[in-house]
Amino acid sequence: MSLHTNRLTVIMTLALLAFGSAHAQRNPTGAYPSRPVRMLLPYTPGGPTDVVGRILAQRLHDAFGQQVIVDNRPGGSGVIATEIVARANPDGYTMLLGTPGQLVTLPLMKKVPYDPFADFTSITQLIESPQVLFANPKLPANTIAELVAYAKKRPGAISYASVATGGTGHLGMELLKQITGIDMVHVPYKGGAPALTDLVSGRVQLLFVSLPSVQPHVKAGRVKILATGARKRTAAIPDVPTVSETIPGFDLLTWYAMYFPKRVQGSVVSRMRAELVKILENAEVARSFDALGIEPAPSTPEQLDTLMRAETERWRKVITTAGIRLE
Repeated sequence: MSLHTNRLTVIMTLALLAFGSAHAQRNPTGAYPSRPVRMLLPYTPGGPTDVVGRILAQRLHDAFGQQVIVDNRPGGSGVIATEIVARANPDGYTMLLGTPGQLVTLPLMKKVPYDPFADFTSITQLIESPQVLFANPKLPANTIAELVAYAKKRPGAISYASVATGGTGHLGMELLKQITGIDMVHVPYKGGAPALTDLVSGRVQLLFVSLPSVQPHVKAGRVKILATGARKRTAAIPDVPTVSETIPGFDLLTWYAMYFPKRVQGSVVSRMRAELVKILENAEVARSFDALGIEPAPSTPEQLDTLMRAETERWRKVITTAGIRLE
């Protein structure tokens, strides 16, 4: 063996030993996780939830030295993915990136094969995504106050779209109707694209939905923004007021959170939460989320449980009053 070959062998051996040492430091023998983790998402690839899930999965892989597999399981309004996690082995290797749709509002409108409080272990809230109230430009109202005044004079004359019956946008508009006493007609759609098409054409006048999908139409002047459902003004659209500036206490946010099945060990929950919080506090990740119109919002498991209970009671009243039921 030549001196050059021998030296190269030594260098490669040292490099492999260094890699192994670094990997061992990130994930010492016997430490959690010691094998790939599966993250269930209740939506199709490509949407905001999927983008967030994949950002988190890559960062968790970097932190753990173990693959985090994003498993998209759409269907049944999110029931399929949620039930898989509810029934999974509570070993910390299956988790759910969930939203209020599966864990708060859907169980209030139909029977689901899981209990949001009895079947899951909260890890942390992840992000908040304020819903934005868009209007067709021909609607003669440019603020929430003008909308309420216009609607009160014309009961039933304004129609609003939703991307799904019982979805966040539908419930938000029902909440607005109940608080202000106005009467508007609900026109449900199966998805955001057809709802947005009819908003642009003027077949419907209003739509509550997240910012990214509609922003190009705003820039082109095909729709206008009346207000956001955020608690404070959103960095992406700082000149747009919140609904709460006119109607105190009103907010409409979609939040994402991470859950394990029930009975996962506390040390495993703490380990996963610690890494997720680090990721959410990373400046580069925050910038990525900012581009999507969403904001990091980490919490303790207890805070997430409290949020779920409060949201459940709030939407129970809205759903009961509006008489919303799903088959």
